[in-house]
Amino acid sequence: MRDHFAAKYLRVELLPTSFCPGCGNGIVMNAFLKAVEELGYEDLKEFVFVSGIGCSSWIPNPYFKADSIHTLHGRAIPVALGLKLSRPELNVVVIAGDGDIASIGLEHLIHAARRNADLLVLMVNNMIYGMTGGQQAPTTPLGFETSTTPYGNIEKPLDACALVATAGANYSARWTVAHFHRLKESIKKAMGKRGFRFIEAVSPCTSHVVRRLKIPVSTYIKQLREGSVLVGAEEGMGKIVIGEYADRDEEGFIERMYKYINRLRG
Repeated sequence: MRDHFAAKYLRVELLPTSFCPGCGNGIVMNAFLKAVEELGYEDLKEFVFVSGIGCSSWIPNPYFKADSIHTLHGRAIPVALGLKLSRPELNVVVIAGDGDIASIGLEHLIHAARRNADLLVLMVNNMIYGMTGGQQAPTTPLGFETSTTPYGNIEKPLDACALVATAGANYSARWTVAHFHRLKESIKKAMGKRGFRFIEAVSPCTSHVVRRLKIPVSTYIKQLREGSVLVGAEEGMGKIVIGEYADRDEEGFIERMYKYINRLRG
């Protein structure tokens, strides 16, 4: 059954993946494909995936048996929007990391949410620049030691979910890889909605974060689960806030754009 599942959606000749042992990218990949399967898709022909540069950008490309675009660092969202404008019937999904989405590509994230662009963006947040040496990222927790903050990060991390929700996205949610079922169900819900949908998946970087903490990956996953609180609960220092930040059903950018075009055509 497992081989049948992989054969439907993955290029099995490329397996196993090149992700580091213990990396959460495989969990995020599994959650997405399980969501697709439970929604009744027998293949990925109705999807196009867009990713940027970074470890998690390798989730769809080359492993998904689907059309995909591997674009410039930070530019996945505008490329995806251009694709959606030209082929509105397709499910256009962006899968990229926090460095790609919340750093160099932050302005694109904000304006896609403001426009309520009809895209699903799945941001894998490992809280660090994992591919380039473990430097501090906009999502690095306060006080965490990185290669560029050896005495601890003094900057508060960016709350991308709150930002996207405030900017106008129809859907915004955060989960961790320790909350597999909730992550999968959130992806299913987002795929059934219109407008801009943003899901953040907090995931371990074994090469830099877990190694620096000097703990097993299983312990880190346990800490993700036990150190999370739902939106609206009393938030403590160091807690990861999970849950839905926005769940609306407003007209999306593509729908408005085609109404405008049809009106001009007379």
